[in-house]
Amino acid sequence: MKIIFMGTPDFASGALEAVVKAGHEVAAVVTQPDKPKGRGKEMQMPPVKICALKYGIPVLQPVKVREPGEVARLAAFGADIFVVAAFGQLLPEEILCLPKFGCVNIHASLLPKYRGAAPIQWAILNGEKETGITIMQMDKGLDTGDILMMRAVPIEERETGASLFDKLAETGAQLIVEALPKIEKGELKPQKQNEAEASYVGMLKKSLGLIRWEKDALSIDRLVRGLNSWPSAYTYYRKKNLKIWECEAVLEENGHEGMENTAGRIEKVEKDAFYVKTGRGLLKVTQVQLEGKKRMAVKDFLLGYPLKSGDILGGVENV
Repeated sequence: MKIIFMGTPDFASGALEAVVKAGHEVAAVVTQPDKPKGRGKEMQMPPVKICALKYGIPVLQPVKVREPGEVARLAAFGADIFVVAAFGQLLPEEILCLPKFGCVNIHASLLPKYRGAAPIQWAILNGEKETGITIMQMDKGLDTGDILMMRAVPIEERETGASLFDKLAETGAQLIVEALPKIEKGELKPQKQNEAEASYVGMLKKSLGLIRWEKDALSIDRLVRGLNSWPSAYTYYRKKNLKIWECEAVLEENGHEGMENTAGRIEKVEKDAFYVKTGRGLLKVTQVQLEGKKRMAVKDFLLGYPLKSGDILGGVENV
């Protein structure tokens, strides 16, 4: 089929590459404009653009794809179908109706659960046991279109946002390649989503990563894993930002559970870990990153910052 591919981040670039390698004609790629990044604020291309240029595919980068001129430019390609994956802009009805087979979306959840911008991370934050990929026929709603294909992916016990992202990106690439010929042949029967089971999740903000030590250790552990690698979970040590990269919820020893200990207090320090009091249970921390420093194992961190029992983490955001 003749395809226009719309996407922006790494999650979408794998799907684009899979579609190209499957032999489909990708007439154009539509992605977000280049943006300044890093300390030097150098302009960087979206991963999908980099992939498109590798294969010599024309790239369009509209600020607003819904502008009449942009819609006309897309119509001129005469594509059979638009494939969309984490594009970053809502498509108006004028675009949805352009291609013969409409627009299909590669969404990183088992719809109708986790509609919206950050389904991968929220599945971990909420303690789900599985998630997956849905190939959906797009309509003008936010992830509300009919389901064409779906594939579940288990969430492992120590899964992180980064590791689940990679799994789902690979699954999405595989599933769209399977779906396209079936769509062309009319072999897929669209299934309406059950609105009663629908849930929505918003975009991730850095402030979401602030650890509230009064919460239970299991919830904090999920926060750390779910926000790894971005935006990351953090607390404060001596008024400096301290990111927690690896940790584990553990039972408190010697019957301390439920005692009126201060949440955020360091209860115990070992050579390669320290234990923080939470609202319920302890959090064993094994990898951190102090503001201005590199990510490191706790055993290395303790060489420069000798924590001791009774030290308190957190508190700065309320100052």
